[in-house]
Amino acid sequence: MRLGVLDVGSNTVHLLVVDAHPGARPLPAHSHKAELRLAQLLDGNGAIGPDGVEKLIGVVHEALQAAEDKGVEELLPFATSAVREASNADDVLARVKAETGVELQVLTGADEARLTFLAVRRWFGWSAGKLLVLDIGGGSLEIAYGIDEEPDAAASLPLGAGRLTAGWLPGDPPASEDIRALRRHVRAEIARTVGEFSRFGAPDHVVATSKTFKQLARIAGAARSADGLYVQRELKRNSLETWVPRLAAMNTAQRGALPGVSEGRSGQLVAGALVAEAAMDLFGVETVEVCPWALREGVILRRLDHMGSA
Repeated sequence: MRLGVLDVGSNTVHLLVVDAHPGARPLPAHSHKAELRLAQLLDGNGAIGPDGVEKLIGVVHEALQAAEDKGVEELLPFATSAVREASNADDVLARVKAETGVELQVLTGADEARLTFLAVRRWFGWSAGKLLVLDIGGGSLEIAYGIDEEPDAAASLPLGAGRLTAGWLPGDPPASEDIRALRRHVRAEIARTVGEFSRFGAPDHVVATSKTFKQLARIAGAARSADGLYVQRELKRNSLETWVPRLAAMNTAQRGALPGVSEGRSGQLVAGALVAEAAMDLFGVETVEVCPWALREGVILRRLDHMGSA
């Protein structure tokens, strides 16, 4: 059947259409994206303002039309941290349902971590052994560890690249004192969780997902996305440590001119790089392999599992 997954994230609203059936890998058929940056549209009270809600409703309408045009039989709509943590989340969800008919499932941070972990496990298979998975979104950082398809430990931290940029790095380029303050904050937040994972022992394979890690890997010399899904892409910590001060010294336009960096994400790449560097350092990771599957694929795989069991 043709499934559509509608991901209302902190940066983008992304419709991914796949052809899928239980027991087979989902085959991408269409992708429709709109940059909304909900994490940066919160007002002083932590609410998504009227303009943000109207934009969200408009984008959901566009995604619904694209899903209809592509023959989607079932739509799996969900929202992550920007909606989850908005002080008016219930009102926003009610407006979206009333005006579009779409009932967004709000995933918890633990849900995000578990579903992303499932996608990574299916991508690499059992031979990858114990996995440590890192995912930097617009609103949060997810960490998961385990040897099965359900992680033994999972955590979600409010360390998304969009959230941190809006709250900590107002300058373009950011001021050095702001960079240092954010670096301290990020490392303190991640350090609190390290013990929860280290008690399970060293992972056999460390994997990173998300646009932030993909862009950082590309900057550091990894293959282009045009080279295909199955090309191995890695990011080494020593390369990242070299790039962090260089990225911090650039303005948004200069970062946007780097290979693999989209204009819409260039403004938050410094914050994302600081989170990636801190996570790799504090977890003692020298190299991460970038996985092309992440949360959206995890949602699809879980749905296919339920279809198969039914």
